[in-house]
Amino acid sequence: MPTMRHSSWVSVRRMIDADTASAALGIELTELAEGRAVCRMTVTGQMINGHGLCHGGYVFLLADTAFACACNTRGPVTVAAGAEITFVSPAREGDVLTAEAAERTRYGRSGIYDITVRRPDGQVVAEFRGRSRELR
Repeated sequence: MPTMRHSSWVSVRRMIDADTASAALGIELTELAEGRAVCRMTVTGQMINGHGLCHGGYVFLLADTAFACACNTRGPVTVAAGAEITFVSPAREGDVLTAEAAERTRYGRSGIYDITVRRPDGQVVAEFRGRSRELR
């Protein structure tokens, strides 16, 4: 699966394996490359809001997990400095959502990442932008 330095992949794998919040939702890391990650999650009945749609908090969490994986591919421990999301279309129970994260730029100890969350039919569910910061 990895197309990057082995040690960085191991570091991301350790991080995702210790992420009990993502694991509890069934989030899987499916692709990983330097500055890039893809995660997926199936929308379950417990994720449905009062309108019968996937609660936005779960969509955010999926995007945030892909963001965390992508921004930690370079080695230093990196965390979110901030993030915002725009919800574009709904997801429903049974949808398998995919979040694709891509690094846009890095500067000093900071970076900007864009994450697109899609339904199985390719329809965009949300656009997420994360700002990262390396810890030292």
